[in-house]
Amino acid sequence: MRETLAAAGAFLAFVSAPCAAAPTAHFAELTYVAQHVPPTPAGSYRNPVLPGFQPDPSIIRVGDDFYLVNSTFAWFPGIPVYHSRDLVHWRQIGNAIDRPGMLDLAGLGTSRGVFAPAITRHEGTFYILNTCVDCGGNFLGTATNPAGPWSDPVWLDFDGIDCSLFVDEDGSAWIVNNGSPPETPRYDGHRAIWIQQFDLKTLKLFGPRKVLVDGGVHPEDRPVWAEGPHVFTKDGWYYLMAAEGGTAENHSETIYRSRRPDGPYEAGPINPILTQRNLPPGRSDRVEATGHADLVQLADGSWWGVFLATRPFAGQSTLLGRETFLLPVSWQDGWPLFLSPGEPVPLVARRPALPASPGDAWDKWTDDFSERALSAEWLRIRNPGAVQDHALEGGDLALVPGADPAGSLGTPAFWGKRLRHPAATVSTTVAFAPDKPGDFAGLLAFMDEAHFLAFGIEGQQIVAHRRTDATQDERGEVVASAPRGVTGPLELRVAIDGGHAALSWRKPGGRWQVLSAKVDVEPLATVHAGLFTGLVIGPYALAGR
Repeated sequence: MRETLAAAGAFLAFVSAPCAAAPTAHFAELTYVAQHVPPTPAGSYRNPVLPGFQPDPSIIRVGDDFYLVNSTFAWFPGIPVYHSRDLVHWRQIGNAIDRPGMLDLAGLGTSRGVFAPAITRHEGTFYILNTCVDCGGNFLGTATNPAGPWSDPVWLDFDGIDCSLFVDEDGSAWIVNNGSPPETPRYDGHRAIWIQQFDLKTLKLFGPRKVLVDGGVHPEDRPVWAEGPHVFTKDGWYYLMAAEGGTAENHSETIYRSRRPDGPYEAGPINPILTQRNLPPGRSDRVEATGHADLVQLADGSWWGVFLATRPFAGQSTLLGRETFLLPVSWQDGWPLFLSPGEPVPLVARRPALPASPGDAWDKWTDDFSERALSAEWLRIRNPGAVQDHALEGGDLALVPGADPAGSLGTPAFWGKRLRHPAATVSTTVAFAPDKPGDFAGLLAFMDEAHFLAFGIEGQQIVAHRRTDATQDERGEVVASAPRGVTGPLELRVAIDGGHAALSWRKPGGRWQVLSAKVDVEPLATVHAGLFTGLVIGPYALAGR
């Protein structure tokens, strides 16, 4: 790896004067290797089909092709768009929010921003409805190719979140969403599902807004957080599917039907149609927090559903966040059902009757930074900076240390990818020559601004900083350190397994030295960070104070 860029002067011209004074960190590659991945039996698939931080899935079928989108909250680029032909193997083909200025995420907490996108298609146009929480409200994006480009947001004038678009056979369109109930909420978490007609030509709502569900299936039980609604049709019925119970261990999916898209709707005889909340906590291969589902019908007439769920390593703790699972959906007396009451989500199931298609490699990969730009799956927090802080040059990711630490609400100099397995090793080679106290470059494992682990070079030390509470220093508190002892590039390795991380470093090709064999990272779990996001890991550089 080269320690300097041949075009250093040109690169530094992109950055502002304060950042230009900081030494540049050069990362030669990023390698990810999953551990303890069992083989998948022939004819089967393994859940989750989109592992790692992939919540709130929405899916459509267009001929032989399936497209799926997920929430990204305050991460940029936002709203990943995935493609598959077999529902099992997925490739990310783009992001619906991929240009500076499309949304303003500046100053937002990690769990704000882009909530629950919903994708649909009508007469050759793809639509994504979404809510930018604390950054504009509800909006619509359109594209003729799901890989993009997507339009700038068209802002819509209605309250609430989790909006989705239903287009009937006659071309009439409706927007359904979670909103406040028509009267003063009777209790914390009391929500309603609303519907209103939508003009696909003018992109305006019209007509009266109407409540479809007030509270949930059994209002007398004070159900919480009716959300994530989708409307679809089958055999002359309109079905309304919505989540209920909050997005933690009591999460569930419920079903209603009507003869009209705007109701009235009756609840199904089996509700919820998907939940794990009543299962024994000590069961093996435990899946939790199931809900926020969407359905798709295959060409052979069978139905399948995607939904979010978690794989805790203890209690409700997971570093992976909410992931996307897949299950077949059966129909009983005109009602859909994911699982019978008390039935656990299988981690291995029989695959759909579709020809196998290729998908992204998530178990083992290396990005050697040899392309002209970072690929679509790379993420950074909040808005891109006002000036360029990174470049790809000759197989290096050059990253100028930023002034904003990971614990701030600014724009840290950080790019990462999702942790997708309960046990995985992430490694890189970094060349960095700090010249003032606090200059840092290395790997950041980031859940949100109050929960992260940073491991790398700081001064003449190898240092690990961890932040587990918003009251701690924005750079995190030192949990391990050792003299660097050598100059030149260093390899850094973070090995995560459940709630622990092992941190090691070495001179390239030398003997690994252990900085800490067992850092407690359970405090970084989603259950401590609002339950919204998952761990993202990658290169990070921070300028000294």
